[in-house]
Amino acid sequence: MTDELTPETPDEDEQPIKQRKNGLYPGVSDELAASMKSGWADTELRDLEPIEQAPNAAARRAALSARFPGERLVIPAGNLKTRSNDTEYDFRASTEYVYLTGDQTDDSVLVLEPNGDAHDATVYRLPRSNRENGEFWLNGMGELWVGRRNSLTESEALLGVPCKDVRELAGALTEATGPVRVVRGHDAGIEAALTDKVTAERDEELRVYLSEARVVKDAFEIGELQKAVDSTVRGFEDVVKVLDKAEATSERYIEGTFFLRARVEGNDVGYGSICAAGPHATTLHWVRNNGAVRSGDLLLLDAGVETNSLYTADVTRTLPINGRYTDLQRTIYDAVYEAQEAGIAAVKPGANFRDFHDASQRVLAEKLVEWGLVEGPADRVLELALQRRWTLHGTGHMLGLDVHDCAAARTDAYVNGTLEPGMVLTVEPGLYFQADDLTVPEEYRGIGVRIEDDILVTEDGNRNLSAALPRRSDEVESWMAGLRG
Repeated sequence: MTDELTPETPDEDEQPIKQRKNGLYPGVSDELAASMKSGWADTELRDLEPIEQAPNAAARRAALSARFPGERLVIPAGNLKTRSNDTEYDFRASTEYVYLTGDQTDDSVLVLEPNGDAHDATVYRLPRSNRENGEFWLNGMGELWVGRRNSLTESEALLGVPCKDVRELAGALTEATGPVRVVRGHDAGIEAALTDKVTAERDEELRVYLSEARVVKDAFEIGELQKAVDSTVRGFEDVVKVLDKAEATSERYIEGTFFLRARVEGNDVGYGSICAAGPHATTLHWVRNNGAVRSGDLLLLDAGVETNSLYTADVTRTLPINGRYTDLQRTIYDAVYEAQEAGIAAVKPGANFRDFHDASQRVLAEKLVEWGLVEGPADRVLELALQRRWTLHGTGHMLGLDVHDCAAARTDAYVNGTLEPGMVLTVEPGLYFQADDLTVPEEYRGIGVRIEDDILVTEDGNRNLSAALPRRSDEVESWMAGLRG
């Protein structure tokens, strides 16, 4: 990584020359400054078409406007976060901002200004780097360092929303009057400008509304989720093809293999990939991915591609590393498969959200009683939730722009709610026998199995978006054999 002169964004009329400690250049000569101001081609992009989700984002803003008439609404994208010293993490815009604009640019802010019974929407963002004051080449965030950004005119064409310079926004908000709400936790500068104008309770109402608005997906969102799942299926195929290389190295080979698919076909992985081999499969969120991959063990792969529009898949398969389940592995796997089948069958419009969880848990409880691992009957086990020693987690969650989407929704609108067409959720039962669990026979210890699919609620039932990935144990074995030649 090269060393730029100044890491700070300058004021419009200031010369942004600030020597970095230990930088190799002491300053900028007048001749060099003059040279850098001229001789550049016009790169303005013209005749741009709106992004695909622009109409959907407009409809979402209209619904938001109707919900909070007469109030100023402020939704920031967020800022870069420091990884170490002067390097930053890759930026991921806030879910609320992406949902309402389709944009993913750091430091941007959507503002809905009340206008009668409606609102005027404006996206505030950084314009092109200034070439007169040298920002574009002297500033650490200038375009010659981090790449070109769209002009405000280009952004207006792409987003279908008027755009203004975000550097003007904090001052304007400081002077603003009337009721204001802001989505907190993304932009400390914007929150500081509004500190005397907002309340935690009112801001939480805005966050909850935007979470619940995403419960039912529109056609664009469902299409993006299907894209994410399709890429994820290909990523799982990639992993199966290189399991021999993973055995020669570690779980990191699996993580890297899946990540390559995510970066080639999407934006990133939607969450840290769980590449859990052997007893690591009993750790629900094993993301260290530094363990050994051994023939005869199981690999629990829980991973999802995030599309370029930031919708993510969330799929899990538990695979025999050598291509064949042992008898006990198959018994446990088949029990989880049966539980998942019961859960998926319970996903339909009009059903309670909890129904698929309850259906899956009953099957698992019955199996645990059948195997003599817990005293029955199953109704007693479920009443006391004794199965949770080996199942631990809920059987699914909403899916969308976040892997655990709609998390701020009210309980009555989510886990105590009713399923509707357009909802997308995971169904993911699991059984996990810890390596140090003395309450189960020794041969069970260190085995973890989870099967997870992404399910769309339809008008007459459901559709498994990840059905292209085999689930039944014999089908998994045949699929793996075909991929490995």
